[in-house]
Amino acid sequence: VEFLYCDLASMKSIRQFVQRFRAKSCPLHVLVNNAGVMLVPESKTEDGFEEHFGLNYLGHFLLTNLLLDTLKQSGTHSHHARIITVSSATHYVGKLHLNDLQSRCSYSPHGAYAQSKLALVLFTYRLQHLLTANGSHVTANVVDPGVVNTDLYKHVVWVVKVAKWMTAWLFFKTPEEGASTTIYAAVSPEMEGAGGCYLYNEERTKSADLAYDEELQRKLWTESCKMVGIADESSRLP
Repeated sequence: VEFLYCDLASMKSIRQFVQRFRAKSCPLHVLVNNAGVMLVPESKTEDGFEEHFGLNYLGHFLLTNLLLDTLKQSGTHSHHARIITVSSATHYVGKLHLNDLQSRCSYSPHGAYAQSKLALVLFTYRLQHLLTANGSHVTANVVDPGVVNTDLYKHVVWVVKVAKWMTAWLFFKTPEEGASTTIYAAVSPEMEGAGGCYLYNEERTKSADLAYDEELQRKLWTESCKMVGIADESSRLP
């Protein structure tokens, strides 16, 4: 195991990390996009993005795109490279405001968090479409880990914290249990060559109807490329 530092809230840090990783000339068989914040007070990343959208979504969007060439080179017909992105059931109530992705008009911690998690599902489906169109031996899937007992809840109100403390043993998964579906997506032979899936409790399930809107997927992808400063290679594909 080797540790390389990467701050998903910093576009500069992400680019530096990718440079360091590429310098090692290592293959990349599995990429898990799992960093995130939840219900934080209104704040911005160093690049000026609303923190939920910038860290939870745009950071992973840029990281994945910068590593795509390495992933494509690492995957084979019989052993696809795999991209696993961790979303949340909160995406079911999320709305994507294409004209206000930074929540400048009206900020709600719950709304911003849900939007970032919906964006991750839309991103995964569009990414899989592009990978398939290019004939790449890479798959992209999205995971709902369930309600997991971690420090992610440190920004909820004190009443919820007390309720969590009292009921976590009954209703919350342990971190190990929460990681099981991500691990399943990363290594299970059953998922070999399978992409564009929404997984919960190690089973394929249906995501929010809005996430299947292909026009919305395209628009978000194009806008995301502009925001992180990369070329939109998808413009040449359907």
